[in-house]
Amino acid sequence: MSSQDYDIIIGLEAHIQLTNLNTKLFCSCSNNYRGAEPNSYVCPICIGLPGSLPVINKKAIEFATRLAIALSCEINQSMYFFRKNYFYPDMSKNFQISQYNKAGGKAFADGGNITIKLNSHKKDIILNRIHLEEDPARLVHKGSIATSPYTLVDYNRSGVTLIEIVTEPVMSSPEEAREFLKQLKSIVQYSGISNLDLEGSVRVDANISIKGHDRSEVKNINSFKEVERALRHEIVRQKNLLKRGKKLIQETRHWDDKRRITISLRTKEFEADYRYFPEQDLVPIEIDNIFIQKVKDELPEMPSERSIRLRRDYNLSEFDSDNLVLDKDIADFYEDGVNSDASFGPNEYKQYCNWLMNDISRGLNEQNRKIKDTKLYPHQIVDIVKYINEGKITTKIAKNIVDDMMDGFSIMEILENKGKKRISDEILLQKFSNEVIKENPKIVKDCRVNPKAIEALIGRVMAKTRGQADPHITRNIILELLNKVE
Repeated sequence: MSSQDYDIIIGLEAHIQLTNLNTKLFCSCSNNYRGAEPNSYVCPICIGLPGSLPVINKKAIEFATRLAIALSCEINQSMYFFRKNYFYPDMSKNFQISQYNKAGGKAFADGGNITIKLNSHKKDIILNRIHLEEDPARLVHKGSIATSPYTLVDYNRSGVTLIEIVTEPVMSSPEEAREFLKQLKSIVQYSGISNLDLEGSVRVDANISIKGHDRSEVKNINSFKEVERALRHEIVRQKNLLKRGKKLIQETRHWDDKRRITISLRTKEFEADYRYFPEQDLVPIEIDNIFIQKVKDELPEMPSERSIRLRRDYNLSEFDSDNLVLDKDIADFYEDGVNSDASFGPNEYKQYCNWLMNDISRGLNEQNRKIKDTKLYPHQIVDIVKYINEGKITTKIAKNIVDDMMDGFSIMEILENKGKKRISDEILLQKFSNEVIKENPKIVKDCRVNPKAIEALIGRVMAKTRGQADPHITRNIILELLNKVE
């Protein structure tokens, strides 16, 4: 069986903590458990002591409604919670309060979709449902889960609000999964319900199979970035088993992000094993049209809407606007910048976008920083664009000062301290050009038959001046000198 014969089937379950809530899903314990002493943010409801009664967090219902609207889901206006029974140290009461869309139960919302674009092709990733549930406690291992001599339990996370987004099994590659999660993260950020950059704020279960064979579920992948790696590994593992004549079994596997392999945890439970039944300690939830409309009216502009507006208002291409809006902080930075200078027009709008999406974003990725964590301000990119257009600095100089600007230095401070101003002194440039012509007779000879060879001479002048020579003046000087040589 060749690799072309394999049809890959992928479905994702993304569990997102609603980190922007103040309290947990069913009690008043703080939602902000990060950095706290283990087991210090707990109460009888968190750990399920006998006689404790949960009460739904109304703000959690509002946040779930926001996301359902943003994902074009159909909200179920009457629903109740179920108990999902399982025995594991991270759930002290031996069941999780969740939602169940069978046996008369309903998810918070059904359907919905996210449109992805990959290799210039668009595809709708259809959602099955989204639902609310409580987060289990956090298991702490010494080193790898496979080698740790013990397991510790921190119940601070127990009861934190999760919203689970379940896709249909319609993705056919790790790349599609990556793009789906990028779009999902952007929508969550715009809706204002969670900060997915916080450690542990998102976990993904990836269901993956080769068509005609049983699937594996890779549990608790702790970042969107790791999902693509885990899927790539699992595809290779399953293909290799089939090549060796082995049978694939339905099982649950763990992604070891240190060794970048999946490890078998247990044979996959089936739905009946969880013994779902209604949670008798919580009343049914009723959501009316007035509430839904109020949430909808207050919902911020979503990424797809903003992309269309940026194309209209700033004459950007679809490619530029789609990439710009992925990160709300970047898009806000862009609009603050281009609107801060009345002289900016379509050319400057595009230049500003290029700087933000290329050199600035590259620097942020290399330093693993967010733009809001730097000391870079929108008007500084305005200064870069204007200084280049006015001939005060070269593009090369600008690229070399970006890191300093992110550390809080103004463009003038950097130029004065590092002597990086553009050289436009014609006498000085003539001196450098003469030197280059004398040092490179072969290139001078090439210029007689190939006019493009002059770029090599200009490049050498740039090298001598560390990128500070005015390229336009340098070109004219070299042309005059070449004419004299001929």
